[in-house]
Amino acid sequence: MALQNRVTALGDIVAHRARGQMMGNRGGRIHRPDRTLGARRWASNAWIICVLEFKQRHRCVMAANSYTELFFLDEVTALCAGHRPCFECRRKAANDFAEKWGEIAGLGARARAGDMDKQLHLERVKMQKTGTYPRWDISSLPNGTMILWQGKPAAINGNQLLPWTIEGYGRPVVRPSGFDVDVLTPSCTVDVLNAGYQPLFHRSDHGPDRQQ
Repeated sequence: MALQNRVTALGDIVAHRARGQMMGNRGGRIHRPDRTLGARRWASNAWIICVLEFKQRHRCVMAANSYTELFFLDEVTALCAGHRPCFECRRKAANDFAEKWGEIAGLGARARAGDMDKQLHLERVKMQKTGTYPRWDISSLPNGTMILWQGKPAAINGNQLLPWTIEGYGRPVVRPSGFDVDVLTPSCTVDVLNAGYQPLFHRSDHGPDRQQ
């Protein structure tokens, strides 16, 4: 039976047999001893994105007294759900993300993890409480942004929209222009993407698959 540890583009945590290409957590343990989820959906505001394999470490998923492992289709999905790269297993990506965040904020240095986590959490909570999403001109959105398209999540990839499913992206459609759309990815992350951060897409898509 599949564990409830798969994160959707809408940020929900569901049970599904597909593993996904990225792992992460939400700041600690949110599961019970029987490996089911409790009522809460995060332990702290440090939501990170990790690789599936790192230094030959082996873990028992959702073990007692351990953080709750979560799985994502890809980094695009994890960023959309409000996570950011891990500074341990994805140091290069995390440094790049933090440097671009710092540039946007005019810090003259890399942004600190705690400051990024605080801002991301504010945006996550706001969207959750209001049930609404920021609206952007679709033409201004960078690669890796997730939007609502015809009521369902889709990722921006060049001149294409990639319809999102929990198992992979569907057949791409031409990216339209000339109107605003609901943006699922937190605005601060969209700014980082606009600054040039290149997220990993699932290998099922029809665009770049950047490895790091």
